Amino acid sequence: MTAPPPADVGANWPQGNLQARMAFLLALRARGLADVAVLRALEIAPREMFVPRRHADLALRDVALPISCGQTMPEPYIVGRMMEALDVRSDHCTLEIGAGSGYATAILAQLSGIVLSYERFRSLALEAQARLEALGLTNARVEWDDGLEAGPAAGPFDRIVVHGLLEDTGALDAALLDEGVMVFGRLGQGGQRLLVRRRRRGREFAETEIVRCRLGPLSRSKSACL
Repeated sequence: MTAPPPADVGANWPQGNLQARMAFLLALRARGLADVAVLRALEIAPREMFVPRRHADLALRDVALPISCGQTMPEPYIVGRMMEALDVRSDHCTLEIGAGSGYATAILAQLSGIVLSYERFRSLALEAQARLEALGLTNARVEWDDGLEAGPAAGPFDRIVVHGLLEDTGALDAALLDEGVMVFGRLGQGGQRLLVRRRRRGREFAETEIVRCRLGPLSRSKSACL
């Protein structure tokens, strides 16, 4: 796939309380996020559109939040670390597995030329796609399917991000272009959950552990909402 430049987004998005957004951004910088493009994407993405109404007052806090179907929306810091590790460019095609509410998809759409995202829960996939369309993000789409099966078949990709713990990267490795990067969760020693960056160079793969995370195990197959 050839990726066009990402859409010019953010100009007409709801910006909410400016003071709260500045505090949100400063908190992320204080935790170590430094990539200017990622910080900008996090700053202008309207997280309040992606959280349940009952948690709207926490949208601009660096906390994980529950969403539908028993799933969890990770804290913005972890989303930011994933984006930094991916090192996404505007000419990249990116595969996302586990769209959830679509918040990380909206971040990716500002950084990548094309984003193909999969979500196994039908209601989450439909809601996430509707949010992307409302924001005018035409370079990203969310499909209802098992991304671990459907994703590799749609490749190859420059970048792959998996919002969950992954034991076997085989099929996704095959879907990754040379010099491509994949970011995912993995159980480390002592049961620690770690964010991992995996880079392909020819037939060789090199991994780097990034930071501890709270990503959960991945489930297989499509599913209706619980």
